[in-house]
Amino acid sequence: MTMKWMSVLLLLQISCYFRSGNCGKVLVWPLEYSHWMNLKTILDELVQRGHEVTVLRPSASIFLDPQKSPGLKFESYSTSISKDDMDKIFTMLVDVWTYEIPRELCLSFSPLLQNLINEFSDSYLRLCRDTVLNKELMSKLRRSKFDVLFSDAIAPCGELIAELLQIPFLYSLRFSPGYTMEKYSGKFLVPPSYVPMILSGLGGQMTFMERVKNMMCMLYFDFWFETYNEKKWSQFYSETLGRPTTLTETIGKAEMWLIRTYWDLEFPRPTLPNVDFVGGLHCKAAKPLPKEMEDFVQTSGEHGIVVFSLGSMVRNVSEDKAKEIAWALAQIPQKVFWRYDGMKPDTLGPNTRIFKWIPQNDLLGETLGKNH
Repeated sequence: MTMKWMSVLLLLQISCYFRSGNCGKVLVWPLEYSHWMNLKTILDELVQRGHEVTVLRPSASIFLDPQKSPGLKFESYSTSISKDDMDKIFTMLVDVWTYEIPRELCLSFSPLLQNLINEFSDSYLRLCRDTVLNKELMSKLRRSKFDVLFSDAIAPCGELIAELLQIPFLYSLRFSPGYTMEKYSGKFLVPPSYVPMILSGLGGQMTFMERVKNMMCMLYFDFWFETYNEKKWSQFYSETLGRPTTLTETIGKAEMWLIRTYWDLEFPRPTLPNVDFVGGLHCKAAKPLPKEMEDFVQTSGEHGIVVFSLGSMVRNVSEDKAKEIAWALAQIPQKVFWRYDGMKPDTLGPNTRIFKWIPQNDLLGETLGKNH
């Protein structure tokens, strides 16, 4: 583990030193798919260091499998949302985001995407309500006397649970659209005059007109955040806590923000002491490749290889889209590993192999090691 993200253990290590050698108790409010994979890397490390980690697992959970996480404890509970409904929302979000939204998202009004975001927010609001209004669950959590709550910032409610339990909390986050959450809750400084808004398609060297466009993007995302998130969540948080508050104010109480990227890859901007960049947490030492993959790598020659995957949530694409992708991949000189679980396209080139699963860490580690 690098020094770069050791600060995540700060609050917990204090309890280890001052409580007769007993380490901390961590409560986790997770999100599904790749968000869970990134979060689990930190949780596994906490378990190895002696901390007790408990993950809140709703009945609608898709990826949170206790059998694949033997070191973690899971607190399961029922919710009014079905697993099929949650999987459908995630899948539709990825499909729209991947295939129908251009890179310059802030200037491409997409009612479909915004409706899906709204549906996602409504679903998580229902999930949050089912959680915090579950008297038996909340009483059990209070009796457990957790020291800290660890939450994925994209999934609201973790901060509300922490407030109800009167414990500190911290976030794991890659980014929010337009940096809205980071700006208004985390007090991150993102000057639009020289910091391109995320998903704007702009670079670090902006002309005057591009800066105007960047300002328009910022206002667009601010309006989006206020319209689709702030009002309904703030009302629910105020009702639950029994005092006036807002979603932005509650999120702003986070003790620490762990940003899942490298500072080197970000546009230069000011940061705060409670912000730490933790890119690469999921990286591990490469293991030997299966023989079929190893033989294919050996035929790559001087051009090397390309690993093509649409992430943990996209298992398949339409037949027409698969043909387009296969044709495009056939045009490049590299050998291509394509993670795909559909029918083999007739446009597939000889340089491309399809696999239902790709050990990306092992594959990239193997090839990078050889190049060095």
